[in-house]
Amino acid sequence: MIIRLEQVTRTYDLGAIQVPALRGIDLEIPEGDYVAIMGPSGSGKSTLMHILGCLDRPTTGNYWLRTERVDSLDDANLSHTRNREIGFVFQSFNLLPQMTVQQNVELPMVYAGMAGRERMEKAGIAIERVGLSDRVRHLPNELSGGQRQRVAIARALVNDPAILLADEPTGNLDSKTGAEIMRLFAEVHEAGNTLLLVTHERDIAEHANRIVNVRDGVVESIEKVTVPLGRP
Repeated sequence: MIIRLEQVTRTYDLGAIQVPALRGIDLEIPEGDYVAIMGPSGSGKSTLMHILGCLDRPTTGNYWLRTERVDSLDDANLSHTRNREIGFVFQSFNLLPQMTVQQNVELPMVYAGMAGRERMEKAGIAIERVGLSDRVRHLPNELSGGQRQRVAIARALVNDPAILLADEPTGNLDSKTGAEIMRLFAEVHEAGNTLLLVTHERDIAEHANRIVNVRDGVVESIEKVTVPLGRP
């Protein structure tokens, strides 16, 4: 099991008011799975994503990533685990506008302290994987929305993370480009990556193998997708 959550809660302290976002989440995700976390606004799915991505900590409960209890790590070790184990793809791409495609993809390896030549080689492989080898010297504003999301996916994959976590990855894309990105995610999963997709759209969630429905801070149901969209 690559992820195990045990009675995870998250409560936000707003002074005189405490707002419970998660109310006791139990969840297991096997290595190599493709899971969509789905729910309406205010359901707790974004809070759950932040905890799964080691961007936030549970108020109570345990989070196991492989064999490590990450909820008990200090900030430095949590940051190291996040950089080593998790690749992020966001709706807004989060590319640095002054950096080229090559430089954006190299960035996680810079944080990891990797040598320049190795960074360049690994970034080149990741960029080729998403079909953008002819765009390595372009800046983000010289790319289409779909190309920028491909750069974000290459950056997320470049450190060979255990988990790829995508938050509303097609939200800023038209339907045709969104379908292309979902096909790329299917290829990433088929190559052996564990993929977590956070969305509020049913047709996007149905590309996954399982759908975790979150409502009012709890897991309401877990569905198995018989034939995921975009796959035979």
